[in-house]
Amino acid sequence: METGKIVTWIDQVQPLLVAFGLKLIGAIAVFIIGRWLIHRVTNLIGAGMTRQKIDPTVQRYLVSFISVALNITLVVAILGYFGVETTSFAALVAGAGVAIGAAWSGLLGNFASGIFLLVLRPYQVGDYVSIGGVEGTVLELGLFGTTINTPDNVKTIVGNGKIMGNDIKNFTANPYRRVDLVAQLAGSADVHKAVALLSAAVAKVPNVTSDPGVVVEILEFTPFGPKLAVRPSCHTNDYWQVYFDTNKTIAETLGAAGFPVATNPVTVYTPV
Repeated sequence: METGKIVTWIDQVQPLLVAFGLKLIGAIAVFIIGRWLIHRVTNLIGAGMTRQKIDPTVQRYLVSFISVALNITLVVAILGYFGVETTSFAALVAGAGVAIGAAWSGLLGNFASGIFLLVLRPYQVGDYVSIGGVEGTVLELGLFGTTINTPDNVKTIVGNGKIMGNDIKNFTANPYRRVDLVAQLAGSADVHKAVALLSAAVAKVPNVTSDPGVVVEILEFTPFGPKLAVRPSCHTNDYWQVYFDTNKTIAETLGAAGFPVATNPVTVYTPV
């Protein structure tokens, strides 16, 4: 008798399981195809904006927003396919959004800051900047954070809220950037000769601009002797090359001219 009940129960449940399994397979197929279509659509939109020569910063921001919106639509559609009341789900999402917004105010702040950054445009994709305490080249301005690549090749994401709350330095905005270096001379060195030699030698360093020209002046006097400020200018992309090459030029020029090595004078007192 019990066996008959079990068989009857299995016969009743089996069609439901088969129907649910088919729906689940269909939902997985819809999700995979939907994700593929979203990827294709965002790529086509990005390519279209590229052809229209829309700024890369705006492109990435809009593509990110469209991708998020389409993915949310896809999830809602799959839930509707399973018979979930989407209006109730929308109300649930709205309620959850309020709770999450209160808990994650910083995330919403990053989103709002991203909009301001897009409007104000203090930097663009490809610019070399210092933002939120991080320095590097801008790769992407996203919905919630800006992705930059640091000089030591580390991909770093900085929250947009942190960026708006701190100083923004854009080293690419101007056509040239000054390189600040120093040359320490000995107390007995001929300062005028050193200035003339370094001005001529540093001006020949590759990628140093002629306008403005190289500046070599006395910066200060130290116990070692006079310290010279050596200041060539160059494009931001050539900064580190000019920085290192100028240091080499300072050492080679002063060494070839026979300038004495600067040493700290030490006075030794002997007891009487």
